[in-house]
Order: sequence, then C-alpha cells, then structure tokens
Amino acid sequence: MSVTSSAFSSPRSSTSENLLHLELDEHYDILKDLGSGTYGKVVLAECKDTQTKVALKLIAKSGTKFIDFQREFFYTYYLSPHRSIVNTFDVSFETADHFVFAQEYAPLGDLFDIITPMVGLSEYIAKNVMRQVASALEFMHSKSLVHRDIKPENILIFEKDCSRIKIVDFGMTRKVGTMVRKTNQSIPYSPPEVCEAVRNENYSVECSADVWGAAVLLFCMVTGNFPWENANIGDAYYNEFSLWQRRKTLRIPSQWRQFSPRLMRLFRKMLEQKPEKRCGIKEVNKYMDDMWTVRSKVRSRGASEDGLACNMDDGQLDALTDMLKKYGIDTKINKQFRKKRVCDWVMST
Repeated sequence: MSVTSSAFSSPRSSTSENLLHLELDEHYDILKDLGSGTYGKVVLAECKDTQTKVALKLIAKSGTKFIDFQREFFYTYYLSPHRSIVNTFDVSFETADHFVFAQEYAPLGDLFDIITPMVGLSEYIAKNVMRQVASALEFMHSKSLVHRDIKPENILIFEKDCSRIKIVDFGMTRKVGTMVRKTNQSIPYSPPEVCEAVRNENYSVECSADVWGAAVLLFCMVTGNFPWENANIGDAYYNEFSLWQRRKTLRIPSQWRQFSPRLMRLFRKMLEQKPEKRCGIKEVNKYMDDMWTVRSKVRSRGASEDGLACNMDDGQLDALTDMLKKYGIDTKINKQFRKKRVCDWVMST
C-alpha cells in the first residue's frame, strides 16, 4: 500500500490535522459499490500504484466526528490479527467529504447474501460460522471490547462452505462498561436491556449483548427467519419465547420446535433475559458436536403437512391477518413473511 498514516497510535486525538488529505481518484480506481449505510459506504477499489484490490470504507464527515472515525479505525486495526476478524491495513486518509480506511476484500460477499429466506443454511455451514464468530467474540471480550452489531451483513465470506469467515464493521464497538446513549430503534438482534431503554437513555456496554446477538444470528442461519422483531413483551413472538424461557410454560414456541433439546438448552443460556446471568460466548463450543435440528432440514410446515393452511388465497389470508391482530400478533413485514406467520399460527392452534 502506498498511502500510510501512523496517526492512530490510540483513539485520543479529536482533530484530523495529522491525517493525510488526498483526492481518491488520484490513488484508486473505484470498481464498484459493495454496500452502504447511514454514515457511509464501502467500495471495491484498486490501488493505482500496487494494482491491489481493497475494500475502502468511506465514512461521511457530515455525520461522523473525527474521534469516532479514529476509534473505529483503531479498534478494527487492533483486532485484525485474529483469523476471524477482517484484516485492516495501515492505510487511512481523508478526502473533502469522507474519512477513509482500507480493508481486505471479500469476493464472496457477506452471510446475508446466502441465507435463503424461510429456509436458512445447512447445520454444517451454521456450525462453521458459529465456531468462528464465537472465537472472534471471545478474543474481543478478552480485550474488554464489545462488537454490539453482530448480524449476517457484518460477516464476510471467504470460502463457499463458510470454513473461513470474518467479522467486520466495528463502528459500534466500545469498551466494556462504557455508557452509551440509545439513539436508534432496536433491531431483532438487540437484547432486551437495549430494547427496553427509551430513546436518549444511557445504558452500559456489556459482553452479554454480543452473546444475545450471536444467538439471534444462529436462529436466523438455521431458519432463514427472525425469531421476533423486537425483544420486548409487546412482540407476540418474543413474549411466547419469554414464557418458555422463564419456565412459565412447557410448550416450546412454534418457531423453535425444529431445534434439538441440546440446542434449545444453548438458546436458553444465550438468550437469558437478565444480562448478568447470560452465559459467555465460549459456551457455544460445548454444543458443536451435538445435533442442532430434530429433522435434517425443515421447510415450511404448511407446505408439506397442511396444503390448506399454506395455499390460502389473498382473501383468506387477509381475514386471518385481521384475526391475528386481535391476538396481538403483528404481520406487517412482507407478504411472504405474513403468510408464514399465519401458517405457523394455524398449525399451532
């Protein structure tokens, strides 16, 4: 790499006066966009001096303070020696509109791209991913750092069977015990202690949040579906799981019946509602040799067991959707997801 900066010995400086100022197109050919988010984007670029392809992360100055960019670069670079964390180069600079740093390029994309909706991935691939995610998070936690954004989009693939994957995007990474303010709406991967916080309320960053996110990731990989939209009792799917989790009922929630007793035991530990009682991420390793599903692969139950349930016309589907609303079950995701939720409800009653 020809563009190098040593300005990031630690994330302390609040000004970018020591950061190199460059014109992007003078040093790189931009080949294509790889992804975008609220604060910036990632592009595939080729260095004109070395002909090396890299992923450049461009973080918009308009929405990011330099110290926040500095923190992300520092943590990403500091953690990159781990085999399951994306390799980050000692290349950082700024343009007129962006802060920029360079990472290795993952030609196979990210995990989100290969998860088939409502079907998921094979148990073999899910285990490959979880083994490496657990290793990376255990490494981070040993350094008192919490990723805070574990999800399929942040897991890059380097082999088709996911025997080599790497965690990426450390923009939300903070030290354990840091007080942060809730500014964004909760997502399905957010633990209940975050979901229950109101906007602008402060809460403490803890490793247990990554454990929760990893458990939701595991569910998504095996099923191709979210377990819930929000981890609070206002969500009917979460409430159903919560009753089982707290042993208020022996009935396993409908979306979880394909899992083996051993995997359900792991879920119970990782999705413990009280963060102080939640297991550590290394607990995952104890379950790698177990079967995770009770069937080789579960497709839509209604498609094979009840043709009537999953072959409803739109009128029948709308009528049942209205009925579900009376029971507090939200189905406003998309038509396919709505149909699955209706089918699951019909099959479980």
